[in-house]
Amino acid sequence: MQATAPIVVVTRPTLPGTGLERLGRVAQLRQWSEVTPPPPERLRDLLAGADALLCQNSDHVDAAVLEAGERLRVLALPSAGYDGTDVVTAQARGVVVTNTPGVLHETTADTAFALILMARRRLLTAADSLRSGGWTGSRLDAYLGLDVAGATLGLIGYGEIGQAVARRAIGFGMTVQHTLSRKPDDELSQAVSLPKLLSTSDVVSLHVPLTDQTRRLIGADELAMMKPTATLVNTARGGVVDEAALLAALQAGRLHSAGLDVFDREPRNGVGDPLIQHERVAALPHIGSATEATRARMVDLAVDNIIAVLNGEPPLTPVP
Repeated sequence: MQATAPIVVVTRPTLPGTGLERLGRVAQLRQWSEVTPPPPERLRDLLAGADALLCQNSDHVDAAVLEAGERLRVLALPSAGYDGTDVVTAQARGVVVTNTPGVLHETTADTAFALILMARRRLLTAADSLRSGGWTGSRLDAYLGLDVAGATLGLIGYGEIGQAVARRAIGFGMTVQHTLSRKPDDELSQAVSLPKLLSTSDVVSLHVPLTDQTRRLIGADELAMMKPTATLVNTARGGVVDEAALLAALQAGRLHSAGLDVFDREPRNGVGDPLIQHERVAALPHIGSATEATRARMVDLAVDNIIAVLNGEPPLTPVP
């Protein structure tokens, strides 16, 4: 490799697929060696003289980090979300920010629908009982959940992931409706207002980005509109839900259950956490897109964006 090869900072020691190998053939990789993300001060040190940054959305690249990357030309995120990056400051500094839309929607929809089944049918409670020796005999009143087939599904947000969930719901004979989307009625779903969706849905599934407008979108007032037999599922961003209000609704019996893959604070130690430990919560550690093929495609697209910008070409998937 020539001494003039561009420098790319990578904030994890390993990534799925062969994208890093391809990137290493055209650039000098400066990798963080630990599985946990670099602290802000270490990330600033890594960025000195760097041309590109391949990081996760959870790394939280703010204005101070961007200022340390005085030569930075592109910041590539192997994710659909980009709320952890100060995009406005990056663009003002001439840094291209890219993400990976169109790659992970089917896999994330699988996870959302798995959470619908897990929470509504209380499958984790039953599995934990079996593993702990609690299954002592057949009882007709044990491990009772609620039906998914034939239920009404409300999708808050109706982009790629929401539509993929709708396709799965049709196979279960569900009635589907959506809101907070510019998309009108289609063959899968009917567009309705947010209050109507909340009050009439048996399952409410969140598929909106985290913005100033959607932060705490689902709070005490919204939860009060929902049926006491309803299930809330969140595979979007933890900050979209007021977690204290959600826990209060579950504890008071004003909501049947919740399926959560994302949290307001991540990573999260579930030991002793009243929300994660609640018997009617199915909780996962932010694994919505976690299949080998999907995560490899996410890294590949992030690498393709970096290589394009370093070659003076337009990025493939710049964020708005």
